[in-house]
Amino acid sequence: MNSRERILGRVRRALADAPADEAPIERDYLREHGRRSVAETVELLAENLADYRAVVHHCTDDALPDVLVRLLAERGARSVLVPPGLPPHWLAGADATRVPDRAVSTPQELDRVDSVVTGCAVAIAETGTIVLDGSPDQGRRRITLVPDHHICIVRVPGQVVSSVPQGLERLDPARPLTWISGPSATSDIELDRVEGVHGPRTLDVVLVGQGRIEST
Repeated sequence: MNSRERILGRVRRALADAPADEAPIERDYLREHGRRSVAETVELLAENLADYRAVVHHCTDDALPDVLVRLLAERGARSVLVPPGLPPHWLAGADATRVPDRAVSTPQELDRVDSVVTGCAVAIAETGTIVLDGSPDQGRRRITLVPDHHICIVRVPGQVVSSVPQGLERLDPARPLTWISGPSATSDIELDRVEGVHGPRTLDVVLVGQGRIEST
């Protein structure tokens, strides 16, 4: 008898007198904390994103291409990584060289790209979290982990939910999910914050659908 068999045997003996038809445990978690209007939910998302040091921008759909051109210019981006399903007109006016999302791209090649622009699958207001699922407008997971600057487009209010349970209902667990709460950051034992260790140091989030164009 090996170690695995001994451990499993102990588990079986410990469970020998457990009822076979025991009812499952009910977990009545709150689906959201408090009642908010759509506008309040979007505002909460913006506040929590900003708390995580993301830079939040509001614009209409028509103004989005101009906002992207401005953000790339302010960054001084000479190249921008583009997922295959990103609407072409979003970056039509940008001077930066488009770099396609390719399976053969090496980490070194991705590291030389200045910025990446993607859509998202869902944004969660209560946690200030954006989730990517590898859809065509988001591309492979690694393209948002290696470049130093990420611009993420969130459709408002269609892609915004209040809570994590509501967000999970929209996601396919079989897809490659990336959960983003602000720019990449970590702290050492002295609580010194270091950004960019395992992802972009700068995260711009554009909430598209609101009438405002200023940043928060």
